[in-house]
Amino acid sequence: MDGWRRVLSRWERLTLVAVWTFIWLVQGCGPGPRYGTRPRPRKLTAMRLKQFFPNLSENNLGASGRAEGKIARNSERFNELVSNYNPDIVFKDEENTGADRFMTKRCKECLNRLAIAVMNQWPGIRLRVTEAWDEDGNHPPGSLHYEGRAVDITTSDRRPEKYGLLAQLAVEAGFDWVHYESKHRVHCSVKADHSLAVEKGGCFPGWARVTVAGGMQKSLSSLTPGDRVMALSGTGQVVYSQVLLFLHRDQQSWSAFLSLETEHGHRLALTPNHLVFLDPHCRQENSKYQPQFASRVRQGDCVLIHTAEQQVHASQIISVSLTESVGVYAPLTDAGTLFVDGVLASSYALVEDHRLAHWAFGPLRLLFSFKQLLWGETLLSVEGEKGYDKEMIDSSTYSRVNVCCVTLCGNPG
Repeated sequence: MDGWRRVLSRWERLTLVAVWTFIWLVQGCGPGPRYGTRPRPRKLTAMRLKQFFPNLSENNLGASGRAEGKIARNSERFNELVSNYNPDIVFKDEENTGADRFMTKRCKECLNRLAIAVMNQWPGIRLRVTEAWDEDGNHPPGSLHYEGRAVDITTSDRRPEKYGLLAQLAVEAGFDWVHYESKHRVHCSVKADHSLAVEKGGCFPGWARVTVAGGMQKSLSSLTPGDRVMALSGTGQVVYSQVLLFLHRDQQSWSAFLSLETEHGHRLALTPNHLVFLDPHCRQENSKYQPQFASRVRQGDCVLIHTAEQQVHASQIISVSLTESVGVYAPLTDAGTLFVDGVLASSYALVEDHRLAHWAFGPLRLLFSFKQLLWGETLLSVEGEKGYDKEMIDSSTYSRVNVCCVTLCGNPG
């Protein structure tokens, strides 16, 4: 029997190597749409002049958040800024001080992603930064330029007809607020690197409820791995899918959530970078509902809800508001979906591609399937002989998975 244990331990290590290889592509909670690429092109719609996204003020918690104060070159906070010497970006630097190259780490990451997108969209054209960190007081009080969290951009050929699409590319690159400000520039900004929204990413509040096997309601704060919750399968059937683990679970943290209220009285709260299934045309076919960031939701869009008869139908969103609440929870189900407060949502966040995310977590689902097959049927068969305990075995395997997710997802529950 010791030989069996050594074989299983070796198998587990090999499986976790596969998990490490694939799971980095997506995260349940994290700093933004940072990892992974789309497996297929998606037609982009240019933003309109004066339009901003998301449809909130820049300093709202659902966008880039509150200003934290001006950063001076001789202050300690200046050390938080990083320099950007990306050769694919043209920096105007009209002050000749290098100020336009200074920005926060998050802003730099978004800007570098945007530079790649610009070259892909317009071969031979580069991204141009006209303003980043401002140390000369050229912006209104409270401007995020003073903190290195905002940039003003154009294309290197300075063709205004491209700026609407440039703004949409900036949204895709992960900027937390994008404003097609004028015919001469696009303004983009990001959350502070240490903000709670950056660290926690896509989650639900602890008081949100799910339906577990048997028809009872359970709050996410009381949900545990192994519970089966109502979800939608890949074939469009309502099923009870097992909760594999929590990509994040923190009962003490406060976060900003978007609250979506539907015509049938459902209210779903989730963070702006979490995926929810939407259709602006409110069609009845499940396949027409596409996973999108919650920040894209507009009044009049439709989501999918379940009925008491476990049927799924459309429900129109009648209001979108912002709320703050304590507790952030991100359960990962085997199906990759779950109904939260009766509304269908994805288990995933940050990468706006549910299929890619579900594929990336495939090795993890495979690990749990083999764990149930091998640990459940082999080791438990000698439970009485060797004194093994089922809860101990489940806990041991779950802990090994957590070792992986502590590093990649950030403190799973």
